[in-house]
Amino acid sequence: MKICVISFDFWGYDEHIVETLCAKSIDAHHIKIGDVTHSNFSERATNAVSKIFLNKNLKTEKRQKFVLESLEKLGHQDQILVLNPDTFDLSTLEKIRKKSDRLITYLYDSLDRFPVEREKLNLFDKIFSFDIADTKKYCFEKLTNYIYLPHLENKDQKTKMDLFYITSYDNKRVAFIKLLTKRLLELSLKFQIIVIGKKGWKHQLKNIFLTVPENLHIIFSIKKIGHSKLPEYYKNSKALLDLTRENQYGLSFRVFEAMALEKKIITDNEFIKTYDFYNPNNILVLNETCSNLDKSFFELPYVKIPDNIYYKYTLDNWVNKVFQLS
Repeated sequence: MKICVISFDFWGYDEHIVETLCAKSIDAHHIKIGDVTHSNFSERATNAVSKIFLNKNLKTEKRQKFVLESLEKLGHQDQILVLNPDTFDLSTLEKIRKKSDRLITYLYDSLDRFPVEREKLNLFDKIFSFDIADTKKYCFEKLTNYIYLPHLENKDQKTKMDLFYITSYDNKRVAFIKLLTKRLLELSLKFQIIVIGKKGWKHQLKNIFLTVPENLHIIFSIKKIGHSKLPEYYKNSKALLDLTRENQYGLSFRVFEAMALEKKIITDNEFIKTYDFYNPNNILVLNETCSNLDKSFFELPYVKIPDNIYYKYTLDNWVNKVFQLS
């Protein structure tokens, strides 16, 4: 069987899908459009002018051409999984459609955040979505993100802090973080928060947190941390924080990273209570004031998730479901 995964893969998660398929002796390939950039200053300048005066993004065109050329070399595929379908124009998706017997997409963002036109969605044989609201509204098939990390028992890890959180800059999240840090201070808990954003916003963000002492390790950075390095941060903490974006109802990868490493989860996502792995010993859903956060949550031991439930959220089970593998 020949399977191709086409994605931007901004965080590097999608490469694990291809690795898992290859481990099943499937002829699998990954076309990563995120690697396609302008090769020199001249191309960047030309693209800037094109976007301003012609309303045309040459980088986008270059990426879509790269996908079609790559598919031409790979030949006809039994199945193609397209992630980030919003990044492709209709004509490119129509050409991709002709290169495969079965075309699938998985939406790991809500359509409110990244809209996809109905004409594009109609090209897919199957549409999976992580977002509960979208699955109900558009009749997509519900499918969560997946556990891609090797399982590591809690007892095999040494922790130095109570809570760890890393996030990209987001007004909703930052406002909640300020409220949460106040509660963490009251409880004398050890934590580290890393906020990553664009150049120029750092001073403004520091002003928001003037009341927080520096020794609490709130870090503001413009440098991204690769997801392959994150487990080392996670292993150092008893619990991981996961805050939702505006109009987000699905579960982020943070939840499944926590499951793999047997870490507790603190979140503002009420929908997590509807999942079969939910256990109040392991998962705390914060109220609007964070007043329900208490030291006892960190002191209670982690309760192991039953193996049959844990497997449902593994990448192995995910690829079996998406690609209809036995």
